[in-house]
Amino acid sequence: MLRMEKVKIAAFAGSLRKDSFNKAIINTAKKYAPENIEIEILELENIPLFNQDIVDFPQSVKIFKDKIKGADAVLIATPEYNRSIPGVLKNAIDWASRPYGDNSFDDKAVATIGASGGAIIGTAVAQYHLRQIFSFLNAHPLERPQVFIGGAGNKVENGLFVDDDTVELIKDLVEKLAEWALRLKK
Repeated sequence: MLRMEKVKIAAFAGSLRKDSFNKAIINTAKKYAPENIEIEILELENIPLFNQDIVDFPQSVKIFKDKIKGADAVLIATPEYNRSIPGVLKNAIDWASRPYGDNSFDDKAVATIGASGGAIIGTAVAQYHLRQIFSFLNAHPLERPQVFIGGAGNKVENGLFVDDDTVELIKDLVEKLAEWALRLKK
């Protein structure tokens, strides 16, 4: 990768599970990011269910929105539930894109990635749905590389991916996302 200016990426997994493969993606991305890329991991555990009647946003939502706004790009690792994204992920996106006129994802570079214990394309539909959502939210999804990690149960140790091929795929995606964010800034 070419030497470039500092890029800040807000990253989160669409899973609440402690030993989530998708949290391992985010942890791996942070561990192996080049020194010019800062990855801040955001958690979804404290974000309540979205309710449009709530006018005064909870503190956890305000922090989540601010972290996304302050980042140059967003990296989302998602499992696939019932051929789509998990409810907790959709809920977080709904909060971060509201109220009208205060969309944290507006004009933001976004990349998706996902891991499953099964088939290699096990998160393809979920990632496609995320790209559709972000297109509507005026974010700019990174189209390539598209990374689908299968057989994740054999590739994760202590919350990190350990096989060299997967680590390289994650590193490449992070670098491409940073390049994409810088291109969009210009």
